[in-house]
Amino acid sequence: MSTAHDITRTATRDGYELSTDPDRIDVDRVYDWLSTDAYWAKGRPREVVERSFANSVLFGIYKDGQQVAFARVVTDRATFGWLCDVYVVPAERGHGLGTWLAEAARDTLAEIGVLRIILATWDAHGVYAKAGFVPVARPDRWMEIDRRNTP
Repeated sequence: MSTAHDITRTATRDGYELSTDPDRIDVDRVYDWLSTDAYWAKGRPREVVERSFANSVLFGIYKDGQQVAFARVVTDRATFGWLCDVYVVPAERGHGLGTWLAEAARDTLAEIGVLRIILATWDAHGVYAKAGFVPVARPDRWMEIDRRNTP
């Protein structure tokens, strides 16, 4: 049986390199980004970040060997994927890296037969629209349990 990490993809664009190699992820750096700067993950414990990596397909973008962007996809590798934790360092924003991460996730999952991918965003709808994401067609069918703010 395959694991989330055996999906291998690399690409280059405009001096950047995208890779799904989990060994290249700068865990310290991504943890810092998520826990201190990403509005959706502020305060997320390191143990939770590391556990989330173990159960996801990881995408990193690198410039001059240093990681400058990150995303992960939680997927069953058959029917469904959730694109999340997309983060681009402020100095590299505006270069299309967020869209590139979304496109890479879309294409990587399509290659293994996953045809439904979702995401949630507060402020980056335009970034994801460029990769083909649209609002959920039938939001009345979706439900959730959200215990993040439960004491």
